[in-house]
Amino acid sequence: MRLFTCQHCGQLLYFENVTCESCGHALGYLPEQGTVSALKLAGDGTWQALAAPGRSFVPCANLAHGVCNWQLDAADSDDYCLACRHNRTVPDPAIPENLLRWRKLEVAKHRLMYTILKLGLPHPTETEDEGRGLAFDFLADPPSGDAPKVMTGHDDGLITIALVEADDVERERRRTALGEPYRTLLGHLRHEVGHYYWDRLVAEGGDLEGFRALFGDEREDYGEALQRHYANAQPDSWSDSYVSAYARAHPWEDWAETWTHYLHIVDTLETARAFRLRVDPKAARNDNLSAEVDFDVYADVPIATLIDAWLPLSFAINSLNRSMGQNDAYPFVLSSGVIEKLAFVHRVVHGVRPA
Repeated sequence: MRLFTCQHCGQLLYFENVTCESCGHALGYLPEQGTVSALKLAGDGTWQALAAPGRSFVPCANLAHGVCNWQLDAADSDDYCLACRHNRTVPDPAIPENLLRWRKLEVAKHRLMYTILKLGLPHPTETEDEGRGLAFDFLADPPSGDAPKVMTGHDDGLITIALVEADDVERERRRTALGEPYRTLLGHLRHEVGHYYWDRLVAEGGDLEGFRALFGDEREDYGEALQRHYANAQPDSWSDSYVSAYARAHPWEDWAETWTHYLHIVDTLETARAFRLRVDPKAARNDNLSAEVDFDVYADVPIATLIDAWLPLSFAINSLNRSMGQNDAYPFVLSSGVIEKLAFVHRVVHGVRPA
């Protein structure tokens, strides 16, 4: 993600900020301009954005719940911003625990939508494209202990996220129980939206044969494949071809996991570029661990350019985390087989057809 500054005082800002801590200006994200802007209240109840002079904006209705800082054009007939209008079901905000968890989910979802918009990916709502739109259900478990728990998953564009995943203790418990090295809300959302984009970009007129050559035949029975995955121990050699052990379960999951890591890499590299980070370790005997992110990560650059920058950067990030007594931020190995799959995702994202 890029860096943002207050247009009034120059203070550096986070993507989620609603107030500049330096000058006190209200802040809002303008998705069309791709920037956080300082705002001034106009006499007609709209906001004037310093980053878009002459335009009038109104806040997303979800600002009232403290879960969104995005703005929409004052003439827009919708009450919700480009991100929140994808919500189909949200938890009852009158329940404090629900509201706290929903806020965490929205932080992750808005970061996901930032990347979708930057990549220029299609993102119709259910209203705009019935049966093919992208929608989110953020669901709390039923109060009865005997009722089935909410399952996180994807179904024809509807992404369901169990609200309990926003509880840090429960999410860590599940991570440990499943033997996962990594489990985050943003990771969940990137993974589930990956299934949506497999349908849109691969199954519907994409390079299906190229997909099958790399990921396997998705026509394999999905339910049986998951049963085998959870019933059997994973071989130590899984990392030769897969970015995670779960990716072995089924070609759809392999795609979704690889898609997730592609978004991890692109978004983090953009942040590194915004900070002008350069990795050049003194102890290295060669330049294999040297990198400078001096290119537009959202452009159709060769996948090798992304990977050559990512490997040194992730090594540096992991080293910094270990210095703070934290687990690796990126506890994964990108084998040549995984990089080939990432290259396929990269081509699909940029609409590059095979020669």
